[in-house]
Amino acid sequence: MDPDLALLLNGIVSGLLLGGLYAAAAAGLSLSFGLLDVVNIAHPAFMVLAAMLVALLWAGTGLDPLLLSVLLAPAFWFLGAGLYSAYHHFFERRGDEAIQGLAFFFGVMFIIEVGLVLAVGPEQHFADAAYASTTWRLGEIDLPLRMLVPAAVSLVAIGLLALFLRRSFIGRAIAAVAQDREALRLLAIDPVRIKRIAFGLSIAFAALAGGALAVVQPVDAWSGHVFIGRVFAIVIMGGLGSLGGCVAAALAFGVVENVTASFFGPSWSPAVAFGCLLLVLAFRPQGLFGRVA
Repeated sequence: MDPDLALLLNGIVSGLLLGGLYAAAAAGLSLSFGLLDVVNIAHPAFMVLAAMLVALLWAGTGLDPLLLSVLLAPAFWFLGAGLYSAYHHFFERRGDEAIQGLAFFFGVMFIIEVGLVLAVGPEQHFADAAYASTTWRLGEIDLPLRMLVPAAVSLVAIGLLALFLRRSFIGRAIAAVAQDREALRLLAIDPVRIKRIAFGLSIAFAALAGGALAVVQPVDAWSGHVFIGRVFAIVIMGGLGSLGGCVAAALAFGVVENVTASFFGPSWSPAVAFGCLLLVLAFRPQGLFGRVA
């Protein structure tokens, strides 16, 4: 096989696997930002918090990091539900969720990052899963399980979340609260309770993404900064509130970044990826799968 073609194919496959991680990171934000209109800028910080906890628990127990992230998800749901209650009480119910609410989540992000530095130090932590050093080969294409397993688990989890939102009563209520909360009140459903549940799900998904992140790469307290721009770009590019669009945009983002890094160097990859975002928004301001208002 031609070396350039082999490099291109490996770049695409590696980009798809990287996109699986991006999808896990962005899915929870798609729920809070896209459906609830809560601009949770601290979402990547919660993912890093989960990754650090997974790494520490893995060091103490030896359990699979992805399993540990699933076990942490309920605790993160309660954390998210409590955080939304505070956000609603102090900002949303008074109509101050725009600037003041954004400052609130910025403060939460800062508290998480500083708290991690004080608790575990500035060093990087990782979880060395049993399959992390294994690579499958399909001809000239490499499939590192360190990337493949977290990506596959993340996409399955997103599929289950989409099924929950589409088929369950609470899932349909979450979709409804994004469109008309007054209609929910007419059905004797408390929209604040529904949004609390949904925001808890968003933060629980950050825990799952954290487990995937701990397997893929070492993390420190500031690792979330790498993902802030990317996850918001992916959610907007895919279409606000569209999980399918979020996954498609994440995979496309990963491929563009990885192929660009393979041929032109890693310094070019963010510029090209965000350039593609601008092109998409120029022709489809609502995103790839967003609905026209």
